[in-house]
Amino acid sequence: MAPYASDDTTSGRRKAVRYVVPATVVGVAAATIGLVPALADSGDPDLPKITAQQLIEKIAASDVEQLSGTVKITTDLGLPDLGGLAGSLASAGGGAGGSKDGSSADPSARLTELASGTHTLRIAADGPDRQKVSLLEDAAEYSVIHDGTDVWGYDSASNEVYHSTAPQGADAHGKEHGKGGAEQAPTPKEFADQALKAVDGTTSVTVDGTVHVAGRDAYKLVVKPKDSASTVGAISIAVDAKTGLPLKFTLTPKSGGAAVVDAGFTQVHFAKPAASTFDFTPPKGAKVTEGDDADHSVAGKEKGGAALPGAAGLGGLDGLNVLGDGWGSIAAFDTGSGSGLPSASSGGDAGAFGDFLGSFGDKVTGTFGSGTVFKTRLVNALITDDGKVYAGAVTKDALVKAADTAAKK
Repeated sequence: MAPYASDDTTSGRRKAVRYVVPATVVGVAAATIGLVPALADSGDPDLPKITAQQLIEKIAASDVEQLSGTVKITTDLGLPDLGGLAGSLASAGGGAGGSKDGSSADPSARLTELASGTHTLRIAADGPDRQKVSLLEDAAEYSVIHDGTDVWGYDSASNEVYHSTAPQGADAHGKEHGKGGAEQAPTPKEFADQALKAVDGTTSVTVDGTVHVAGRDAYKLVVKPKDSASTVGAISIAVDAKTGLPLKFTLTPKSGGAAVVDAGFTQVHFAKPAASTFDFTPPKGAKVTEGDDADHSVAGKEKGGAALPGAAGLGGLDGLNVLGDGWGSIAAFDTGSGSGLPSASSGGDAGAFGDFLGSFGDKVTGTFGSGTVFKTRLVNALITDDGKVYAGAVTKDALVKAADTAAKK
């Protein structure tokens, strides 16, 4: 599973809206990132000493393309429990568990389920043309299978199939490696790649001993932002001593408490998976939706961008900018609505729902005017009363400052 990143503007726009986390713009350059040259402490297992810079280079050089295993991922942003409301909204907007005009097996909808709770993934990879990711549920299973030019999504609960085609050498979301693409399943490798893009002179990077993960010997790389505006406390990455593959990723917030993201292999094997692993034929009676037939006409597509699951009703995005860099990055965009959350004065269900959402936020004012800041344990977002959005893994004050700066331009 080779590193995969994109500078594609459309991909960035989709990520910012879907996950409300801006893609960082600082690449990992070993010669310039100012790493702390700490050596690995003695520990169990007993491994040769290595510097932080050498360990990052080992991650970058990792060329593991054949593996199979099980990944457990827990995400705890501290969001309020909205009960069935979240599921209803996702279904209305094309989200997980259903799609008004598309398919419940569409990967762009189903993989958003990983944004909260604890999930178990079974993964397999055999080079750039064959991957499989299965999301194991209580009494069902959802799988995404990429085999050559075919990409299949299968939801056993609804017996629905989603099919699309991709160029040879593309990933499981139909994007060619090195030519811009979409999000991949959140394995420790993908998390680590994104985190290391933010490493620069404002970052402390050290090797903090050794650990065992999934029966493998690993070094523990610890990344800590020095930027006071960041809500990230520390990131710990367990790196396989032999292959350089990240085996476990843990992100803890500056506020303390449980990890916001904890993703790690519980089992991993580096043998070539059986070819039958990637075989797929739609089950008898299954509803099959072809990618070209699915209706993804939600915000963004009309402007030439990709579909944005769950963004129905937002209107088109009036561009997207990444303000700042590294740990202080903030994604800024205009919903195009000209207004913020609906309020009681709007009347009807929209006003009631706007007031309900507003009860979870903090009212703020500044040069930009007024708005509401919604906070999680990691990501915060400011929605101004004139429809602009500022979001990132930064403090409330940093968001207000960014909105004020933009208003003065």
